[in-house]
Amino acid sequence: MKIKDLSVLVVVILVVTMMIIPMPTILLDFLLIINISLSVLILLVAMNTKEALDFSIFPTALLLTTLFRLALNVSTTRSILSKADGGKVIETFGSFVIGGSPVVGFVVFLILVVINFIVITKGSERVAEVAARFTLDAMPGKQMSIDADMNAGLISEQEARMRRKKIEQEADFYGAMDGASKFVKGDAIAGIVILVINVIGGFAIGIAIHKMGFAEAANTYTLLSVGDGLVSQVPALLISTATGITVTRASSEGNLGTDILQQIFKYPKLLYIVAGTIFLLGIFTPIGLILTIPVSGLLAFGAYTMQKSFRNADLAKEETIKAEAEEEIRSPEKVINLLQLDPLELEIGYGLIPLADQKQGGDILDRIVMIRRQFAIELGLVIPTIRIRDNLQLMPNQYVLKFRGSRIASGEVYLDHFLAMNQGMDGGEIDGIQVTEPAFGLPAVWVNVEEKQKAELLGYMIVDPSSVIVTHLTEVLKKYAYQLLRREETKELVDHLKETHPNLVEELVPNLLTIGEIQKVLQNLLREQISIRDLATIFETLADYAGFTKDPRVLTEYVRQSLTRQITEQYAENGVIHVLTAGATLERGISDSIQQTEAGGYYLSMDPQTSKRITEELQRQIERVIKAGGQPIFLTSPSIRMYLKQFVDKIMPTVPVLSYTELEPDVEIQSIGVVNI
Repeated sequence: MKIKDLSVLVVVILVVTMMIIPMPTILLDFLLIINISLSVLILLVAMNTKEALDFSIFPTALLLTTLFRLALNVSTTRSILSKADGGKVIETFGSFVIGGSPVVGFVVFLILVVINFIVITKGSERVAEVAARFTLDAMPGKQMSIDADMNAGLISEQEARMRRKKIEQEADFYGAMDGASKFVKGDAIAGIVILVINVIGGFAIGIAIHKMGFAEAANTYTLLSVGDGLVSQVPALLISTATGITVTRASSEGNLGTDILQQIFKYPKLLYIVAGTIFLLGIFTPIGLILTIPVSGLLAFGAYTMQKSFRNADLAKEETIKAEAEEEIRSPEKVINLLQLDPLELEIGYGLIPLADQKQGGDILDRIVMIRRQFAIELGLVIPTIRIRDNLQLMPNQYVLKFRGSRIASGEVYLDHFLAMNQGMDGGEIDGIQVTEPAFGLPAVWVNVEEKQKAELLGYMIVDPSSVIVTHLTEVLKKYAYQLLRREETKELVDHLKETHPNLVEELVPNLLTIGEIQKVLQNLLREQISIRDLATIFETLADYAGFTKDPRVLTEYVRQSLTRQITEQYAENGVIHVLTAGATLERGISDSIQQTEAGGYYLSMDPQTSKRITEELQRQIERVIKAGGQPIFLTSPSIRMYLKQFVDKIMPTVPVLSYTELEPDVEIQSIGVVNI
């Protein structure tokens, strides 16, 4: 065996031997001082641990120190009763500490016992019991959390094993502390019993054997017994305090002293209130200013010193952060971080900062959240988080929307103004800043508060600055929605659908289509403002036709035909849809130009003259419908729909092109024109 292991065994055997073999008083004095030293050491260790498991041997140490203390009680009792001498340490506690008064000593002893037994030991016992119970109850949940983190790849198997071991150790520790606290409780009771035995037995032995007088025997043995009790109770009180500190200690980055100073004195301003309270106590009570002024002055000085220290610490922290940021920029290893692009950014000039500051009444952040909710409901697409930044390089009233670092939209709004738009009514003129409304390109005027009332009376539509920005963002994001759907976002949609339709997803991915191929189909739908929220129907259709073709354009046409109810509801009003119908010559011209590739795909091969005639006719029809106040919608056969959409996109991408198979049979189709070439 190692010397350390052997030494512990020898100490335990010697402790037990002390209860049997008489000890010389000089050795008892030495052992009593060791007992006090051990109790002080254990208390300091308990105060400096960061978490309970750092002192995991404490339950065993508690048992050994209690056994050692009881062995000393037995030895000192034997020495007191047989020799009327307890040694120098006991004599000092009996005469010097309590002033040689047995009554005072007995009262002090009882107070220490009450503090130890009722306050500290009882509380520590209860805390240890509750901690053990809750630790055991929480074990299954903690282990499941560890397994989930490991399965998600957040932690390694080795780290998971270490965490499980720590949970088991915590359960064992608090269970052991629950039992070990009973030792301290029993020791307090034993101290009272031993004191009574020493006083009564010593009084009888002093009169009967040592031939002492009544007063002499009572005084001698009472002082020795009380001194012996105090020598035992002081270390017991220290050990009990260490027990309470250990079981009530929460995990922390620092020791007990650091945590107390950081948390209790975290708010220096409160010390000024305490100082003022103590000062007023000296003025309005008989205590007097002589006692209260030094205390209140010390508290106020401490508050001032801590405030100054906190300010210096904050300044040092800011300088450190700034230095680290500069160093990070200069570091060649960190240059790669500059390649990271945010999907969406909204940059605003300094004059528009109040719109993004909720403290100043700005609601642009809440409105952007509503945009994301709106897109999820209407298009089935989760818009990435839009980061808002102020940019001093912009004009004060300017805002810019960037997609992956590139500008896709910009505009100007004016705080304390409102955008007034004429709704076609023949009203009067209003004074303001003449602009073009950014979302739809309509003429508008920025008016102040006084001119706003006049504009409302004249029938103008009034829009606040936040609404102008939000409406512009919404229309731009609809235009670029298909670009926001990348492979990662597609994978998230697939995983979400898999939770409710696992068999459907397993059949389609990756057996029939890859994530990239599904992404292209969904992008084609979003490009034409078709919602992909009904992902189950889309996947059902893809699973039906992916075995025949992998062409994303063809698969998109099949999917559109399966979404007839959704498309009809989107474009029809009260069961009626007004359309521009593709004439026979237009359909024949496009059909004859469709060619097949060697890989089995299809493309449009048309001579420039025919292409020009089609484009001019489509543009003429679109302008005619818009001037009449209508919404141009083209209706054609399924075979040429996607090719006709290519021509329309060159003129106005927002104009929808539908096929007959994409509309419900019960919808009433009213033609407002026929397009021929």
